[in-house]
Amino acid sequence: MESADETGIHVVDDIDDPEIREVDAQQRRIQAFSVGLEGAGDRKTIGTVIYKSIYTVILSKKFNLLIPFGPLAIFVQKKANQNGWVFILGLLGIMPLAERLGYTTEQLAFYSGPTIGGLLNATFGNATELIISIYALRTGRIRVVQLSLLGSLLSNLLFVLGIAFFSGGIVRKEQVFNKATAVVDSGLLLMAVMGLLFPASLHSTGTEVHLGVSELALSRVNSCVLLLAYVASIIFQLKNIKHLEGNQHGEILYSDDQDQDQDEEGEAAPEISKWESVIWLGITAAAISILSEYLVDAIEGTSLAWGVPVAFISVILLPIGGNTAAVTTSVMFAMKDKLDVSLGVAIGSSTQISMFIIPFCVVVGWIFGRPVDLNFQLFETATLFMTVLFVAFMMQEGTSNYFKGLMLLFCYVLVAASYFVHEDPSSWLVITYYILELIP
Repeated sequence: MESADETGIHVVDDIDDPEIREVDAQQRRIQAFSVGLEGAGDRKTIGTVIYKSIYTVILSKKFNLLIPFGPLAIFVQKKANQNGWVFILGLLGIMPLAERLGYTTEQLAFYSGPTIGGLLNATFGNATELIISIYALRTGRIRVVQLSLLGSLLSNLLFVLGIAFFSGGIVRKEQVFNKATAVVDSGLLLMAVMGLLFPASLHSTGTEVHLGVSELALSRVNSCVLLLAYVASIIFQLKNIKHLEGNQHGEILYSDDQDQDQDEEGEAAPEISKWESVIWLGITAAAISILSEYLVDAIEGTSLAWGVPVAFISVILLPIGGNTAAVTTSVMFAMKDKLDVSLGVAIGSSTQISMFIIPFCVVVGWIFGRPVDLNFQLFETATLFMTVLFVAFMMQEGTSNYFKGLMLLFCYVLVAASYFVHEDPSSWLVITYYILELIP
């Protein structure tokens, strides 16, 4: 039952679900904010729209209190040149920006229909990782590109999926997810591992026909094949949109009846307009692009200041910025017993990174004359292979519980410990160059 308060805003009175009441309360706060602004004049001004949009996108979320750390990181870099502090502050500042980028993409998808909306989520699902990789590639930090993308893969497959299984298992003894979709996603991940494994094996065994050339050529061929396979998977998904409960890009695809139920619960209504979504998408992407420059530039200096390997910073610490939103989303839906959404966030993001972003970086490097290859070195490829194999084994039954989540989290600790004592062979060249740059 609905009633109207003194501002004329409709209030839902008979909902027992505290989560739905919280959503309704947030919408009423936004409406009240708008009504208060509109009360100052007879007509809705441009300023009113701007203030309401800022409140909805920025001020309504406590997590966005971390945004000022981004400008603070830039200030510290300009004034003190303390790379360790720049990295920490930049990492804190980029986390809410990455979450807001995903939010604005979801809002824009409401106005685009299921097909275009799915493509938007597929394109911008890992935009933070892509922006960081493109900047690192543009500045010649090819190894940072490889390690950061590898870290995002490991974080999504072990940490994000593990914490989703664990949190969902705490609420319910056992949860069920779409086994068929999980099998397809596992197959795509294993295909991507094959694309990385063969160049690394070719280099490690020294069996190249043309030294230094065959490995790069194989990487470019594999990248083109992986990109074609990824496009085929998108087409297959969109063709079968009515027959799937979820997709691999973090968005559940509902039937018409399910869409109606979502609207009744107040969970599927857009909060900002289409043009507001486009503008905020551009603003957040630009902010991430600027902040990623300072974040990437601080990696080598942070390694020297902390005495921590570059590989550990790139593989374990750097992906935290892009995966914060994935963690909160996967936990939230897992506790609501919507595990297919959680799998879409974790596994779908990993599929996109391995099948699209990594091959895309190789092709971009090819176009701009950068020798980017798929040889992630033997140690890194082995950790990824074992991770994908273990995750595929965990998902083969189509069920999850808290113990499976614990095993995934423990595996992530093992991986993190391994990279803490692993010195990347190429990092010595990077650090030497960095030291020489500091010498007048």
